[in-house]
Amino acid sequence: MEPAWASLRDEELLAVRIRDLGVAIAGSELEPRVAALYAELEARGLSLRPRCYLGDEWFSPNGVPAVALPFYLAHPRLKALELHQMLEVEGGTPEWCAQLLRHECGHALDHAYGFSARRKWRAVFGSPDVDYEPEVYTPRPYSRSFVRHLPNWYAQAHPDEDFAETFAVWLGSPADGWRERYRGWKAIEKLEYVDALMAEARRKPPRRRGGRLRSEAARLRTTLARYYAARRKLWAQDQPGFYDADLRRIFESAPAGEGTAAAFMRRRHRVIVERVVRWTGQRKYVVDGLARRLETRCT
Repeated sequence: MEPAWASLRDEELLAVRIRDLGVAIAGSELEPRVAALYAELEARGLSLRPRCYLGDEWFSPNGVPAVALPFYLAHPRLKALELHQMLEVEGGTPEWCAQLLRHECGHALDHAYGFSARRKWRAVFGSPDVDYEPEVYTPRPYSRSFVRHLPNWYAQAHPDEDFAETFAVWLGSPADGWRERYRGWKAIEKLEYVDALMAEARRKPPRRRGGRLRSEAARLRTTLARYYAARRKLWAQDQPGFYDADLRRIFESAPAGEGTAAAFMRRRHRVIVERVVRWTGQRKYVVDGLARRLETRCT
């Protein structure tokens, strides 16, 4: 039976509190995807099954062997709202969801076994104590020191992410697959190290199995409207007049009869956004917002 809020218009649905949605992994499209993750772990001989629960985004709680999946993936109506509000649904396809589950599972395994506290781990991946700013890192697209799994060369964001991405590649493909794919890459050393760590994990029980979960959807009192307002504010990037000189240089030699620069950008808004997203791997919402602000500056 469909919940009453499933038939609400967007503006009405936004007034609902997250905890009142009553969504769950069980019975949703997420249930078989979590089961598939557990099957992959079993096939690799790993006994740990990170607890999966609905949270406000994708993450693994610090120090807890668990994986939070965003609540909006638990119902098609919420996925539609997410698309309208953010212009994309992170993990919205089976393939993308599987990638993110493997990645977060890597974090959860580290939380369970404490691998990142080891001197060898830090020698291979780097210190996990360095500043963690995954929104502003500058990737090296052609580097062969990192695996390629999630978009934006995310393994380069931080040593913790490097490990999680390396584990995700290890889990998602057979040994002969990743060895062939990364032959000649420096990243193969990281994969071999993860392979050795997982061999150890097969023999030893985890140091930690439970812990306090964070941002459980069933406890979130915020409305969907406040939730999306906060996310948009988080991802927005103020660029008041930073690109004025570039805009003038681009449009100063425009032929007569083309109209204003702002009108030109509005007519081609969708194409601009799609091509920037394709070539940069940046979030579609961020690119869309920046394009709209540049249109305003043009005006």
